[in-house]
Amino acid sequence: MVVVTHQDSETPDPVQDDPEVGPPARSAVGVPAVLNSVRHVGDQAGIRRGLPAMLAVNQKRGFDCPGCAWPDPDKRHKAEFCENGAKAVAEEATRHTVDADFFARHPVATLAERSGYWLGRRGRLTEPMYLPEGGTHYEPITWDAALDMISEELRSLDSPDGAVFYTSGRTGNEAAFAYQLLARRLGTNNLPDCSNMCHESSGSALTETLGVGKGSVSLEDVHQADLLIVAGQNPGTNHPRMLSALEKAKRAGARIVTVNPLPEAGMITFRNPQHARGLVGRGTELTDLFLQIKVGGDLALFSAVDRLLLEADRRGEDVLDREFVETFTHGFEEFSQALLSEPETEFWERTERDTGLSRAQVEELVAMVTSSERIVVCWAMGLTQHRHSVPTIREVVNFLLLRGNVGRPGAGVCPVRGHSNVQGDRTMGIFERPSEAFLDALGAEFGFEPPREHGYDTVEAIRAMSRGEVGVFFAMGGNFVSASPDTEVTEEAMRRVGLTVHVSTKLNRSHVITGARALILPALARSDRDLHEGRPRWVTVEDSMGEVHASHGVLPPLSEHMWSEVDIVRGLGRRLFGNSPIDWDGMADYDRVRDHVAAVIPGFEDFNAKACRPGGFTLPHAPRDDRRFPTATGLANFTVNGTYAPSVPEGRLLLQTLRSHDQYNTTIYGLDDRYRGIKDGRRVVLVNPEDAAELGLVDGAYTDLVGEWSDGRERRAPRFRVVHYPTARGSAAAYYPETNVLVPLDSTAEVSNTPTSKSVVVRFEPSAED
Repeated sequence: MVVVTHQDSETPDPVQDDPEVGPPARSAVGVPAVLNSVRHVGDQAGIRRGLPAMLAVNQKRGFDCPGCAWPDPDKRHKAEFCENGAKAVAEEATRHTVDADFFARHPVATLAERSGYWLGRRGRLTEPMYLPEGGTHYEPITWDAALDMISEELRSLDSPDGAVFYTSGRTGNEAAFAYQLLARRLGTNNLPDCSNMCHESSGSALTETLGVGKGSVSLEDVHQADLLIVAGQNPGTNHPRMLSALEKAKRAGARIVTVNPLPEAGMITFRNPQHARGLVGRGTELTDLFLQIKVGGDLALFSAVDRLLLEADRRGEDVLDREFVETFTHGFEEFSQALLSEPETEFWERTERDTGLSRAQVEELVAMVTSSERIVVCWAMGLTQHRHSVPTIREVVNFLLLRGNVGRPGAGVCPVRGHSNVQGDRTMGIFERPSEAFLDALGAEFGFEPPREHGYDTVEAIRAMSRGEVGVFFAMGGNFVSASPDTEVTEEAMRRVGLTVHVSTKLNRSHVITGARALILPALARSDRDLHEGRPRWVTVEDSMGEVHASHGVLPPLSEHMWSEVDIVRGLGRRLFGNSPIDWDGMADYDRVRDHVAAVIPGFEDFNAKACRPGGFTLPHAPRDDRRFPTATGLANFTVNGTYAPSVPEGRLLLQTLRSHDQYNTTIYGLDDRYRGIKDGRRVVLVNPEDAAELGLVDGAYTDLVGEWSDGRERRAPRFRVVHYPTARGSAAAYYPETNVLVPLDSTAEVSNTPTSKSVVVRFEPSAED
C-alpha cells in the first residue's frame, strides 16, 4: 500500500530576490552533496519509497535517472547517482499528490500567480483534469472522455498542420516512436522538441561536417584522452557524474582545459563521494588551464588555436595529421587560406577583444594541444545558444580534424546533452525535418504515406500559435511555457490555441497558461512500475554517447489513473484511425513497438534481444567506427566560419542565462545555488565587480534587467539583486526561466534556429519597486 500525502496548499510562495550571499565554492560534491541528497529523498519520498528508488537508479536492472544523459559505466557502484540525480528521482518518487480537490480549491488565475517552484512542490498529478472554455477551475474528467475530446478536436482541424506535437527529452524511446507515428499518420511533421532550444546547433554543425549529428566519443574515450577541453559547460551542476569520468582521465595522465566565463566549483576540485579522498581528503584538482573567456568568444578562441596550428605547419613543424587530412577530409585549402588571410596584427587585436584572453594564454593552450595525441572537446549550451553557434561548433570540428582527432580511441566530439533521452527521441523520429529515408521506411512498415513537407520547430510553432493557426497543442512532457524564449509572447501565443494538452507528472506553469480549453493527463514517471494486465513492461533510452539500454520502473504508482505515455498515444491513435493499417492496440506490448523500431531505424536490428543485454548496446557511428563520413562530399568537411562575437554597446553587459545548482532545466528543486554562494533566492544577477563599479551597481542593490534588441522592442525582467561575482569582464549571468522573458523569439542561431539565450544585451535600471 502506498501512503500518499498532500503538501499544504496554502504554503506561501517564498521570496526569491532576497538571498544570503557568500563566497563561491572552490570544490564540488563531497559530504555536503551526500547529505543534501539524503535530505531531498527523505523530504519528498520518505525511506519506504526513496531507498528502493535510489538503489535502483542507473542500475542494469533498474531505471534510468531522469536527471541527465551522461552514460553509465559498465561497472556500477551501488549508489550510481549524483546529487542532482537524487533530487530528480525524489521529485518523481514523492509521496505528495495533486488531485481534484486541490484544483477545486485553487482557481487557475490564482495558480498562475504562483512561482514555478511553488507549483512543482505540490506533488504528483494523479487524475486527468479538464479546464472548460471560460472555466475558472480544472475539473476531473475520465480518460475516455479526455481522449475522445482530443480526437474530435484533431479531426475538426482544417489541416493536420493545425496541430503541434511537442516532446520533452524525458520521453522513452517506445513512447517517442509511437508519438511521431501518430503525428505523421495524422499528416504533419510539426514535431518540435526541447532539443530545438538546446543542442540543435550541435546537430546542425556535426551533420554538415562529420555526417552524424551526435557525439563521436564513448565513455572509454574520455578515460583514454590525453587532453580534454570542456567549453561552455558546468558539469558540477548539470552533469555531476561527468566529474567522475574527468577524474579517472586525470588520474590516468590527462590534462583538462576549462573554457568558461565563470569559474565553476566542479571543474576546480572534485570531491568524489565514492572514495575516501573525496570525503575526507583534498579531492582531485581537475583543471590544468582555466581560460575565462568572454560570453560568445569561443569561435574566436578556436579560430586562434587553428591559426596557430596552421602557422606552425607552414614553418615546417610536425603539428598536423597530414595523412588524415589528405585521406579523410575535404575543404582544407579553402579553410586554411581563409583563416590565414587576415593580417596578424588585426587578427590578434580582434581575438583578444572578442575572447578577453591574451595571446599568451592561447599559445599556452596550443602547447598543450601539440603535446597531446588524443583530444576530446566537450561542450554544452554555452556554445549552442548564440547567433553564431553553428559556426563555432564547426570550428571546433576544424580543430579536431587538423590533428586527426576523430575516429580514433581517446578522441572526438562530445556534445553533452542535458535531458535524459533527448538524443533518443531524435533517433526515434522526433524531428520537424525528417530524412526521406526515414519517411520511406516508416511508410513501408505501416502502410501509409507520411507527410513530406517540413514542420514547425519550437520557434516556428510559437509563431504559428501567435498567428492563431494552431488548434491543438499537445505536449508529451516538459514545461513548454517556461522553457521557451520571449515569455510574454509565448504565453500570449498559448492562449490563442483552441485546446492545449499536457502529458505530465508534476504541476508546472504550462498548466496554468492555457488555450481556450485545456487538459492535464497524468503520466507514469521513469521510476514508476509500468504494468499491463499484471505483467511488467520496460522502456529504453539513449544517452549522450549513443548507448541504448533498458529502464525498468520499480515503484508502485500513486494512482491507478496514471497512464504510461505509450498507452496515452496508442489510445488516441485507435480513436483517430482505428486499428488498420496500424495496430495501435497491439502496441500495449512494448516488444512489438521495438520490433517496429527495428524495421524502420538503422542500428536497431534485433532491438529486443540487444536491449535485454546488461548495459544495452551501442548504436553505430560511422565517423567513430571506421572513419566513414556520410556527408554531401563523402568526407569530413573543413568549413570557413568567418569572425564573429557579440557586440555590446557602452554601458551594457552581455548576459547569459544558466541553471542554479538546485535546478534541472525548468524544474526548481530548491532556492540555493551552493557552489556559487547563493542561498534562499533565485532573482540574482552575477556581475564582475569592476564592471559593477563602472556601471554604478552596488553589491546587494536591486535592478531591473532590460534587454535591448534590434527589433527596437525592449524586454524587462524586474527586481534582481546585484551580486558581485568573478565573471569574465563584460559578461553577466542570471538564472532561467526567470530571464527567458529577455530573449526575443526572433533572436535565433543561424541555421539551427535555436534561441540566443547565452547572448542577451542588457542594461540596468533601478528597480521600479524601489
